[in-house]
Amino acid sequence: MEIDGRDFLNTPPVKTVRFGGSVAETLAKHKQGDSSDYELLKHQLADPEIKDAQIINWLQEFRSCVTQLTKDHEQLIYTILRLPWVGRSHAVVEEYMAFLSNLVSAQTVYLCACLKMVVSHFTPKRVTICEGGVDISDSDDEDENLPRNFDQCHQALQLITRYVPSTSRFLMPILQENFPFVQKSSRTLECYVHNLLRVTTYIPSIQRDILEVIIGKMLKLDVSASRSDIEEAEENVVQNQQTEEGLFDMDEDMSADQPSRTAVMAHPVAERLDTLMAVLMAYIKDVCYVNDTLHVERTKDLYRDLLSVFDKLILPTHASCHVQYTLFYLCSFRVALAEAFLDHLWKILQSPSQPAVLRQAAAGYLGSFLARAKFIPVLTVRACLDLLLSWIHRYIDSQDSSGRQACCDISLHGPFYTACQAVFYTIIFRHRAMLEGNMKKGLEYLQSLNLERVVMCQLNPLKVCLPSVTSMFAAITRTYQVVFCYTIIERNNRHMLPVVRSSAGGDSVTTNTNPLDSFFPFDPYLLKRSGKLIEPLYQVWEELSDAELLPTKTGQQGSREDEDDFLCGETPKAEGIVGMTPSSYGSNICSPSSVGSPPVAF
Repeated sequence: MEIDGRDFLNTPPVKTVRFGGSVAETLAKHKQGDSSDYELLKHQLADPEIKDAQIINWLQEFRSCVTQLTKDHEQLIYTILRLPWVGRSHAVVEEYMAFLSNLVSAQTVYLCACLKMVVSHFTPKRVTICEGGVDISDSDDEDENLPRNFDQCHQALQLITRYVPSTSRFLMPILQENFPFVQKSSRTLECYVHNLLRVTTYIPSIQRDILEVIIGKMLKLDVSASRSDIEEAEENVVQNQQTEEGLFDMDEDMSADQPSRTAVMAHPVAERLDTLMAVLMAYIKDVCYVNDTLHVERTKDLYRDLLSVFDKLILPTHASCHVQYTLFYLCSFRVALAEAFLDHLWKILQSPSQPAVLRQAAAGYLGSFLARAKFIPVLTVRACLDLLLSWIHRYIDSQDSSGRQACCDISLHGPFYTACQAVFYTIIFRHRAMLEGNMKKGLEYLQSLNLERVVMCQLNPLKVCLPSVTSMFAAITRTYQVVFCYTIIERNNRHMLPVVRSSAGGDSVTTNTNPLDSFFPFDPYLLKRSGKLIEPLYQVWEELSDAELLPTKTGQQGSREDEDDFLCGETPKAEGIVGMTPSSYGSNICSPSSVGSPPVAF
């Protein structure tokens, strides 16, 4: 049987039944004071069972009278913006985007509401799951339609941007406000960060702002997961697995599952950070490389934006372990980028107008980058050492010519001491590269640096540098007869450590701890998945041969294997901004977790 050309037996019913008049009639009645149809309209739009055909019909009517949808109809518009359009049929998505375009063009007062609605879809939708009889709200991480849904969101944002060129000004605060709480699941954070970075591909003007928001959130994760906490969590997992293996024979299924299990970080905060670092590094690679070829202009732009964020957020943040590796990774693409970064750090260090705390942090970055970045050629290392040593010698000259007795005071000479430590640290890691090939020329170069004058000066840098750095530098320079440090080290050990001025004012106080706030920002990278990109670029610590160490001291080396860092767990764990916290350092005791530690006790 057919009615109006429609076969009722073979076609399913379409839910298009609705009550009240057309949208235009309903708006007219509402204007005259009759709101019954108006309320009914809002109720029908909010129906969770609303069908595609209904949505399309409503949207077509709303588009025909969009000029009437002024600020007075705010609640009605908010109801429309809550319609479940993402992930619906192609026809619904197309109609909804046409409606958004018309709405922001005719009624710019709703621009922010439209942007908030689109951005709200940047994370997986919430679902309620029942665990132990308790309903728990969480993100739907398993939704296989997420990529398609995100595509639709970005199409909508691009459309809005095309119709309202000033969109970027209003979008940035919304992106910041909607950033998920950092304790949300890794998947939720990953989706949101991925979508934020994707926005920069069609609104490049906000790339720097978006990077700043993302890196700011990542730094919060980074400083709340200390190096020692991450290592402890991993060690506990290994011990538990060994215990389980002792109790049960692992079957083939468990063995096959092992790689995926070990790729996950045991520390929950480190796991979130690892996920975000992997997303950010993938973005850096995609921006800079087009068809496996470096795109110079795009790389320069990204470097400038990342450097700006580095100055504003990363450099002043003490105790971050991983976020700074974003710049490390980018600089590996071209030697020119690495040299530009070194030049930038150098300018901060030697600038008297910069706060001492930032100058000291810049020196820490300079030494750590020179020591750890495999991609920096020896010529560049030597050029940087020349700059550092010439500045250090000028600093000593100025102290000698002042006519005053120079005293070993961190609060007065902090940048000088961190510059000295950067030099010592760089020589420890790169001396082999400087000497191999032509030992004679390499030794002549090291002797030309006049390190003996630095070591022997009244400011006495060996007294305040990290003991493990001091002792390793002493062992290496003695082996090659560049400078002899042991007499000074022994004399320093017999005396009290330096006077430190009280930050609260008043009299100076003496302390028997090492007050130099030593920070090595490119210490070993601990995150597993993103670490795969860093590993081939990274200079690990290589044990010195017995010939390079004092015969009487080699017995202290111990049998610790597979550890990269020689710092004996002495790197300070201070929190907050880089500064002097004289209470936490100076241990001459090698922690059992570190390996291949240099001899420290003299």
